[in-house]
Amino acid sequence: MKGRFTTERIPGPLASLYEKASRLVIKNYYSQVAEEILSSFRQGLLLDLGTGPGYLPIEVVKRSPRVRIIGVDLSRVFIRVARANAFRAGCATRVHFEVGNASSLRFEAETFDGVMSTGMLHVLRNPVWTLRECWRVLKPGKEAWIYDPARVCSQVDSAEWKASLSPFERLMERFLPLFARLNPPRTCTREQVEGWIACTSFKDYSIEEHGTEIKIRLRKQVTQ
Repeated sequence: MKGRFTTERIPGPLASLYEKASRLVIKNYYSQVAEEILSSFRQGLLLDLGTGPGYLPIEVVKRSPRVRIIGVDLSRVFIRVARANAFRAGCATRVHFEVGNASSLRFEAETFDGVMSTGMLHVLRNPVWTLRECWRVLKPGKEAWIYDPARVCSQVDSAEWKASLSPFERLMERFLPLFARLNPPRTCTREQVEGWIACTSFKDYSIEEHGTEIKIRLRKQVTQ
C-alpha cells in the first residue's frame, strides 16, 4: 500500500453520510457481528479499533453486562457521534470512545481481554504497525478479531439512505465520487495478510474468506 495516496479517516463533512449508512445496517450487520464476538469474548475489557459511529461496541455491551469496551477512531466527528449514540442507547457507562491512532495506542501492554475491528485494515498505510499494537495491548492467551472490509455499504438500501439525508448531506454526497477516486475500494488478500502477520509476534492465527470479506483471528500465545 506504500506509494499511493490514501486517507485513514473519512473526512468530517462526509462522516455523517457513512454514519447514516451504518445506522441502516445495525440489525443486518453489527448485531450479527456482536453475537459472533460474544461467542468468544464473554467478559472483560475489549478494544474496538476504527470504531466509527460506535454501533458495534454498543451492540456488544447491550447484550452482555460483563463486557466493557473502549472504542478508538481517528475521526473526532465519529467519536462525538459515537458518544451520543452510546448515551441514547443507555450504555454510556460501559463503553468509552476516544480519538486515537490504531498504529500508536496510548494503552499499556497487556491491557485488553480482546481486540476487534471492522472495515479498517484495508485503509491503513502500514497494517503491520497496527497488528503489532494489537499484540502489545492484548493479554496473553487473548485474541484479536478483524473483519475487513465491513459489509456496510453493500447491505444498505440506497433509496432509504438517500431519503435520510439532509440538504447539506445531499450536497456532500456529490463529493463521494471524488473521494472514491482518491481512495479506490481495496480488499486484502490472504497472501497480503499472511505477510503482515509474519512481521509481528503473532504465531497462532486463522484467516477465513467470505466473498470479498476476510476475517482474521489472531491469538497472543501464553509464554512459559
